[in-house]
Amino acid sequence: MITDYLKLAVQNLFKRRLRSWLTMVGIFIGVSLLVALVSLGQGLQKSISDEFEKLGADKLFIQAKGGFGDPSSNLGTVKLTDSDVKAVMTANGVIDAVGIKFKIGEIRVGSQRRYAYVTGWPRDSEVFEEMMSSYDIEEGRRFRAGDTYKTILGHLYLDGDIFKPNLKLRDKVDINGKEFRVVGFLSEVGNSGDDTNIYIPEEMFDEVYPNNKDEVGYIIVKADQSLDPEVVAENIERTLRKHRGLEEGKEDFTVQTSEDLMSSFNTILNIVQVFLIAIAGISLLVGGIGITNTMYTAVLERTKEIGIMKAIGARNSDILTLFLIESGLLGLAGGSIGILIGIGVSKLVEFGIHQTGNTLLKAYFPWYLILGALAFSYVIGTLSGITPAIQASRQKPVDSLRYE
Repeated sequence: MITDYLKLAVQNLFKRRLRSWLTMVGIFIGVSLLVALVSLGQGLQKSISDEFEKLGADKLFIQAKGGFGDPSSNLGTVKLTDSDVKAVMTANGVIDAVGIKFKIGEIRVGSQRRYAYVTGWPRDSEVFEEMMSSYDIEEGRRFRAGDTYKTILGHLYLDGDIFKPNLKLRDKVDINGKEFRVVGFLSEVGNSGDDTNIYIPEEMFDEVYPNNKDEVGYIIVKADQSLDPEVVAENIERTLRKHRGLEEGKEDFTVQTSEDLMSSFNTILNIVQVFLIAIAGISLLVGGIGITNTMYTAVLERTKEIGIMKAIGARNSDILTLFLIESGLLGLAGGSIGILIGIGVSKLVEFGIHQTGNTLLKAYFPWYLILGALAFSYVIGTLSGITPAIQASRQKPVDSLRYE
C-alpha cells in the first residue's frame, strides 16, 4: 500500500515539474545555508579542539585581566612580570612555568616595511618546548645555545606575500633597528596570526625592547598530571593573589586550564552558529509556506480526482496519507538538493579562506548533520502539507465530482 502511495505521489509531482521545482527553491536555499554554516562552524570547532588537544590537559594559562594582547599597549595598567612567574613556580602542583614576552615590532627588509608580533623564545623551558613541539621546522633549524642575532620566522615569510621576493635562509631582517639573520622557518600552522609570528632568543628580546624587560604577555604553566588541573589552577590563584597583595574576588589576573579556554571558544562559536542557523531558518519557513501554497493549489486542481478516488472506495485516511507523502517528498527532494549545494558552498568558502593563508577553517560533514538535514527538510515538508491534506481528505465525493 505504501509503495502505491509513493508511486502515485511521485507521478503527481512529475506532472507538475515546474511548480514542484519552484516550490522546492525555498527549501533547498534554507537547507543549503544550514548545511554550509553548520559544517563550517563544526569544522572550525573541530580544528580548535584538535589544537587544544595538542597542548595537553596539563597546560594552564595566566594572563592579566583584559585578555591576550600586546603587553606594551596602553589599554590597561595591569601587567604580569618575571616576579609573578617565580611566584607561580612555588605553587603546589606546578612542574614548570614560563613567561612569554611578545610585542608588535617593525620589520624591515630593504625598503619594505611590515609590522608583526615578535616573540621571545625562552631557553631551557620544558613547558615552552612542549608547546612548540607541534610547530615543525619546514626549513633550517631551531635556536642553538649561544645564538644571539638569529631569528625563526613563520611560514608566510617563506611562502606568502609579506615580503617580495619571499625570504630564505641566511637572509637578514631588521627588527626594530636590530639586524637578525634567518636560521629557520616554521611549517604552516593554518592561521595568519601564527604564520606571521617572528621568534628571537628571549635575551635578545630584552635588548630589542629594553623598556619592557620585566613584563610578560602571559604565563604558561605545566601542571602535575597526577593532580586535577582545576585544583592546580586554584593553588596558582591563591599563590599569585598573595604575591600581588590582592583580596579574594579582586584578582587582576585569570588562570585558565586548556579545557576552560576551549570551552570559551566553543561558547562563542555556538552563539554565532545559533544566530546563523536562525537566519537559515527564515528561508526554511518561507519554503514551508511555499509547500503549503502548492498543496492547497493541488487540492483545488484535483478536486474531481479526489471525488473519483473516494467513489471507488478510497478512505479519508488514504487521501490524507497521499497528500502528506507528496508534501514530504517535496521537502525531502528540496533538502537533498540543498545538502549538495551546501556542501559545495562550504567547500568553496574553505578553498577561498585557504587562499588567504588560513588553513584552520575546514568544512566538516558529520553523518548526523546530513541525516539531520534530510529529516528536518522532510518534517518541514510534511508539516507544511498537513492543513491542505486534511482539507482534501474531508471533501465529500458528490461535491468533488460536481466540481468544475
